[in-house]
Amino acid sequence: MSEVPMLSVQGVNKRFGGLQALSDVGLEIGRGEIYGLIGPNGAGKTTFFNVITGLYTPDSGSFALDGLPYEPTAVHRVAEAGIARTFQNIRLFGEMSALENVMVGRHVRTRAGVLGAVLRTRAQREEEAAIRARALELLAYVGIAGMAQQAARTLSYGDQRRLEIARALATDPKLLALDEPAAGMNATEKLALRDLLVRIRADGRTLLLIEHDVKLVMGLCDRITVLDYGREIARGLPAEVQRDPAVVEAYLGASHA
Repeated sequence: MSEVPMLSVQGVNKRFGGLQALSDVGLEIGRGEIYGLIGPNGAGKTTFFNVITGLYTPDSGSFALDGLPYEPTAVHRVAEAGIARTFQNIRLFGEMSALENVMVGRHVRTRAGVLGAVLRTRAQREEEAAIRARALELLAYVGIAGMAQQAARTLSYGDQRRLEIARALATDPKLLALDEPAAGMNATEKLALRDLLVRIRADGRTLLLIEHDVKLVMGLCDRITVLDYGREIARGLPAEVQRDPAVVEAYLGASHA
């Protein structure tokens, strides 16, 4: 990879008590890639994902985003660095409207501060109006503009997934990290999700996703890393990964079809 990777992670180790969950794991994601992280249950992919996004603190490892080092020691620090994520189990504010959920995400980039919010200064009012406008744009972008005022809990499962992606995009991330974005979706919803992710990449974002749907990953991702028992067993283009004997045995064989 000739240019500076969007994300470079090297030598990650993570232990939980007596369990070595990750052993010398790393990856490099190029700008504008859709990168897949796959593996069977218990492979360590969620742990690795949580380390990258600041939910877990690694025992060791080096991390760089867009050529600059960052420390994944807290979720808010990772967000400030430019990584936004979604969760396998949707984490929306159910009683808040779809619009309010996206506005919450956008507040990561606010400047007016607490004093401005308390005093309702002109700068704060203008900033709040801009946040609302951007949130409405993002709801339209993911295809749920007509649901802006609905409580998040009342949206369909697929639309809640779209809302979570809109909220993540509201932070203006350099890297969008998606944890099982197609989980629980029907075939039609998965096709719509695929189109949305392709559009997000075309608009200049870089994406990393964990996904159990092998067909979706193979048809969507530019490159893939495969983990098994906390170790990398393969990395490369989808076609290369599919042919790798270690992957076939661990994940893509008949028992996993």
